Amino acid sequence: MGDLVPILVATALVNNVVLIRALGVCPMFGASLRIESAIAIALATGFVLTLATMLAWLLETLLLAPLGLLHLRILAFILIIAATVQLTELMVRRRQPLLYEVLGLQLPLIAANCAVLGVTLLSVAQAHSFVDSALYGLGTALGFAIALVLFAGLRERIAASDVPAPFRGPAILLVTAALMALAFMGFAGLADG
Repeated sequence: MGDLVPILVATALVNNVVLIRALGVCPMFGASLRIESAIAIALATGFVLTLATMLAWLLETLLLAPLGLLHLRILAFILIIAATVQLTELMVRRRQPLLYEVLGLQLPLIAANCAVLGVTLLSVAQAHSFVDSALYGLGTALGFAIALVLFAGLRERIAASDVPAPFRGPAILLVTAALMALAFMGFAGLADG
């Protein structure tokens, strides 16, 4: 039980999937125009990420490793992610039609989010247990949500600010993302002690 909190802290802050590992940068720039849409995509991605990580662990442990089919790992994980995204899309469409409208095309694009595949591969490569894999996925989802919502808030502030001409557009967004990554590097060593 003592290892659970460090896993969450390490994945959410110290090794943030977007700002430190540079996975999932596309959704950060694409889905962060408004805080509401950033929260919605963060929740959907978080669900997919956590569930896919757990299912990938089960597939790896119960099927691929015993049968010596580890060379099919990436293909199998992509299929798991696609199925999880489809399940999420069906659930959101049925239970939250308004959220489904807010997410729009972003929901199917979660399947192409490199962060989801990257986290599933990192989790099995680190030989986590099932609970640790679930926490790894949950912590990564939390870190993804933190980065996305913070960046959306900063984008809203930038849109209302007078930005010098050379920094307008993508330039100020890249500088902002770099400063956020630099700030998150300050969390290094936090999970160790």
